[in-house]
Amino acid sequence: MLKQKAVMDFSSVRDNIKTLSFEVLRTDCDNFFEAVIINEEIEKLNLRLKNLFGEPVFPSKSSLQQKIQETVDNLGGIMPGQTLYYKDMGQGCIFAMLWPWRDGVRTTVKIIQK
Repeated sequence: MLKQKAVMDFSSVRDNIKTLSFEVLRTDCDNFFEAVIINEEIEKLNLRLKNLFGEPVFPSKSSLQQKIQETVDNLGGIMPGQTLYYKDMGQGCIFAMLWPWRDGVRTTVKIIQK
């Protein structure tokens, strides 16, 4: 019997992540989710994201693929201290970006489907 491969789509990623405790939910729509999470919850968030996306593509020992770099550059780029998860879906992609605040207490989480 063949085992069916789980299909990853934006709504399933968003629904999985939304079960975590966020300080502020900024945006929740069909292809964009943005929220602020307290860093005490960041380990749980990273575990979920790794289960959904695999290891982060940034930071990484490898350079970003050109198409990932272009996607990120269109959103303002990515800097040291930030984290990027990325999944190529063939006709598009889903990615998650974690941007820690300078206060050391909060992190902005953006999950986007392109």
